[in-house]
Amino acid sequence: MRAIQQTGYGAADVLALADLPAPRPGPGEVLVRVAAAAIDRGTWHVMVGRPYPVRPALGLTRPRRPVPGLDLAGVVAAVGPGVARLREGDRVFGIGEGSLAELARAREDRLAPAPAALPLEDAAALGVSGMAALQALDDVGRVRAGERVLILGASGGVGTFAVQLAVALGAEVTAVCSAAKAAAVRGLGAREVLDYAREDPTAAPGRFDLVIDVAGNRPLADLRRAMTPEGRLVFVGNEGAGDWFGMFARPLRAALAAPFTRQRFAMLVSRERRAGLERLAAHVDAGRIRPVIDRRVPLDGVAGALRDLEAGRVLGKVLVRIA
Repeated sequence: MRAIQQTGYGAADVLALADLPAPRPGPGEVLVRVAAAAIDRGTWHVMVGRPYPVRPALGLTRPRRPVPGLDLAGVVAAVGPGVARLREGDRVFGIGEGSLAELARAREDRLAPAPAALPLEDAAALGVSGMAALQALDDVGRVRAGERVLILGASGGVGTFAVQLAVALGAEVTAVCSAAKAAAVRGLGAREVLDYAREDPTAAPGRFDLVIDVAGNRPLADLRRAMTPEGRLVFVGNEGAGDWFGMFARPLRAALAAPFTRQRFAMLVSRERRAGLERLAAHVDAGRIRPVIDRRVPLDGVAGALRDLEAGRVLGKVLVRIA
C-alpha cells in the first residue's frame, strides 16, 4: 500500500511517501480502506516528538508506529476476530492507527457509521478534533444554554468545532483568533470575534461562565480574571507551554488554587469512543455542525500542509485524499 512513513522526529522532511506492507486487523479490529484522512496540530506534535514527555508513549528516538495519522473515513475492507458490529463494506469514520495510508487498522469501538449529511471523505475531519470539542464543552465544561463562553484558539481543528457546538448548545460565544480568520469564525456563529494580536479577551473581569482554552498560551491569572466567580475553565491545548514540563504548569497552578475558590478547572483528557462519535454524527446530520476544511491534498502533499500548519496558515483541518 502507499503510505506516509515517518523515519524519525523533526521537521516535515522526516515524512516520505513509501510502499509498505498492508496491516492486518487483530482481535476487535477492522481494516479500513481509507477514503480520506485529516491532519491537525496533533499530527504535527507526533511528527516533531514534542513536548518531550510524550516520547515514552510514542517512541524515545523514533516513533514505534511508522505511519502517522489518526483521523480517517472510509470503507471496512476486512474484520478481525471478535468484531460483531461492523461488516465489510460499511462506511465508517473515526480514529484509526496510521491513517495516512491506503489501508489502516482501527478498533471497532473507535469507529461509527459515517453521517449521511456529509460526503464520506469529509467525515475524516470529525474524529479527533470534534470529539475533543464535544467533551470539553459538554462532558467536562457542562455548558448550559444562555451561558457566556470564551473560546481561545477558535480557528483551529478543535476551535472551529467548539464554536459551532457551543452555539448549538445555546451559549453566547466570544471567539479569539487571528484577524485573517475572523470572518470565517464569525460565520460559524460566534457573537463576538476578537483579534488576539490587538484585543485582550481577558481584560473585562468576571465576564465568562466557561472558558475553553485551546490556544494554551495565556497565564492562568488572566484566564481567572475573565471568569465569573463560579466560572469553569477547561484546558484543551498547551501550545505555548514549552517542550518539557511547561504543559503541566498551568493545570498544576489551577489544582493548587482550586480549594480556595469557587471557580473550577479541568484538563481535558479526550476519550475516543463510539458513543461520542455517534453524538458527533447526530450533530452533523441535524445541521448543527460541519467540519471546516482548509484544503484537500494528496498523500504527497502532507509534508507541505504540515509546514503551513506550523506557520499558522491553516483554518480548521487539512483533508488528505487517499482513495
